[in-house]
Amino acid sequence: MLRRELFKILGAGAVLPALSPEAFAFFQEAQPAKSYALRTLNPRQNETVVAMIDQIIPATETPGAKGARVNEFIDVILTEWATEEERRNFLDGLAGVDEQSNTLFGKNFVQASTAQQVALLQAMDDVAMTIKYHHVRRSTAETEEERDPQLRGNFFKIFKGITVHGYYTSEIGFSQEIKEQIIPGALHGCTPVPLEKNT
Repeated sequence: MLRRELFKILGAGAVLPALSPEAFAFFQEAQPAKSYALRTLNPRQNETVVAMIDQIIPATETPGAKGARVNEFIDVILTEWATEEERRNFLDGLAGVDEQSNTLFGKNFVQASTAQQVALLQAMDDVAMTIKYHHVRRSTAETEEERDPQLRGNFFKIFKGITVHGYYTSEIGFSQEIKEQIIPGALHGCTPVPLEKNT
């Protein structure tokens, strides 16, 4: 898989069960090291990202997206794999979350109550789904994204996709939440059986 395909996959809403082993390994490669330091997100942006991922995949009996350090996964994607345009669109979309929160609640997203945060994210998800289903209904050869450049990087669809992929390809999400092994044991098929010598 080529890195330039990443945002196309996320924008299409690809889900983990449909990912090939190659794609799964691709997302695992972006998991941050334990000593990772943010390189693209500034502290305020990171606070917003953490608050958003915490509402999308909250902690239950297992750690959520915050515990899996999905904000750092997002920073890796933005720093190492996104194009300059993709990075700019993502950060503009993130700033838009605060703008919407201020319009609706008179405060930035991180200062909003849990109920307000959930309501805003649900509204953004509803818009993303409306765009998706409107696009599916079209029968022309030209896609909706080609027809309207503003839809080419639907921020919340991308954000939610990165969050889900970052979580479920992390050690916490993969091993604790869906109880799979990150690196399964080696399979030694067709191992020759040594012949006994006649004595």
